[in-house]
Amino acid sequence: MSTTLTVLSDNILFDERLRTTWGYSVLIDHQGSVLLFDTGGDGPILLANMDTLGINPHNIEGVFLSHAHKDHTGGLAELLKIGIQPKVYLPPAFPESFKNEVAQFTYIVETKPGMEIFEGILSTGEMRGKISEQALLVRTRQGMVLITGCAHPGIVRVLKRAKNLMHAPVYLAMGGFHLKDHKQAEIMEIMIKIQSLSVEKVAPSHCTGDTATRMLAKAYKGDFIQSGVGKIIQLE
Repeated sequence: MSTTLTVLSDNILFDERLRTTWGYSVLIDHQGSVLLFDTGGDGPILLANMDTLGINPHNIEGVFLSHAHKDHTGGLAELLKIGIQPKVYLPPAFPESFKNEVAQFTYIVETKPGMEIFEGILSTGEMRGKISEQALLVRTRQGMVLITGCAHPGIVRVLKRAKNLMHAPVYLAMGGFHLKDHKQAEIMEIMIKIQSLSVEKVAPSHCTGDTATRMLAKAYKGDFIQSGVGKIIQLE
């Protein structure tokens, strides 16, 4: 069965029919399971984009939150208001107030490294730092996909965690790489490390930054995937 990754919320535009907003959200349809990775920062925009793309939010079985920043969690309340009750998978470091609020509507699961959310979909587990964060791993026939919200612990560190957990390199890394405030020399050093980890394709977005995105596009050439809200990536 195939895997479909659809970017539903992003500050970068791909599909001109959709609305942008600062934040990130990706819908994963994998082997019959539907998981929402982050919820963007604006619930009405998230739902409007889903409607435009013909996606039924009632099919969402789980919501995976990378970290506690509002541009990744802000759409959750609006989703829950429509009456769906997906399990919400989040790192233990999330504020108790947030957990208590969500628990009024649905079930919460605190993740651990390597925890399987659905068959073939796993959490890297929480990576501690100034901002604690988890990322998502999806097994496909083409290879492992890593989806990051902002990669606050460092994109290289996240990639290494993924590789160690799965005992295989990442085929596709997508999402926010958080390089928007880095200088070119720093980006180049990080990019060389990413390539040394045998990452085959990249689809950077959100907080990666224009400079880093251009540099990655130049380095990866045909293996660079232009992303943004409305981008659909189909994998076998």
